[in-house]
Amino acid sequence: MSVRIVTDSGCDLSPDVTEALGIAVVPLSIRFGSREFTDRVELTPNQFYAEMEADDTLPETAAPSPGAFASAYQQLIDDGATDIVCINLSEALSATAQAARTAASTVSGAGIEIVDSRSVTIGQGTLVLRAAEAARDGATAAEVIASTNALSDRMHVYGVLNTLENLKKGGRIGNAQAMLGTMLSIKPCLDLSSGAVEEAGRQRTRKKALAWLTSVLPDNAENITVGHGLADDVDAFVSQMGVTPDRISVIGPVVGTHGGPGVIGMSFTV
Repeated sequence: MSVRIVTDSGCDLSPDVTEALGIAVVPLSIRFGSREFTDRVELTPNQFYAEMEADDTLPETAAPSPGAFASAYQQLIDDGATDIVCINLSEALSATAQAARTAASTVSGAGIEIVDSRSVTIGQGTLVLRAAEAARDGATAAEVIASTNALSDRMHVYGVLNTLENLKKGGRIGNAQAMLGTMLSIKPCLDLSSGAVEEAGRQRTRKKALAWLTSVLPDNAENITVGHGLADDVDAFVSQMGVTPDRISVIGPVVGTHGGPGVIGMSFTV
């Protein structure tokens, strides 16, 4: 039996990691007005942040088509997969898992199961990484699904925004509030642990926001990962965490569209 893992580009895992573990990544699409790019195929994270800085409109993300997932499944089946576990971006935030599920009904030759990660970016990435390691070490599809769901229950994801500009562009707050936030250097603190975006507080300065982020990390935390939107102070943040994270990843367009440049996030399990 050969169990293989599929995910989407919202996981923000590096190509080195996905290639080493044979993880198939189905990319979302990013639109800047009439221009559309395939995440990490036609647009790297660095290019995305440069485009976003140069464009006044907020970019939009689009879930992969069912056909893109079907193609990924078929390639793995042709490669000898007997079971496929597809772990996707939180269903509370994206239609990606639905596309993966639709595709599964069109492909034969292997058992295909869809798992809602109930997480985003680096949290999702950790779940996918651990699932792929379990599959590599001989776990059955049922065991991979059970361990992924159990780990998801323990996953926490927090983030700190560096700017309110993306929220203003997206129409989430009015111009006056955005101006006020800029004047006061308000830094929104977010809790995405449920798979949805919830406000966890606001800090007046970047320094206080990052101090808050370190404060939510418990002593018994495991699977610690840091993600950032090309933040120039990410190294300083990591040094003040008091522990060495397992991974430091660049947050790609899927979450970076909303988080904006300079966003810093942290995920862990307890």
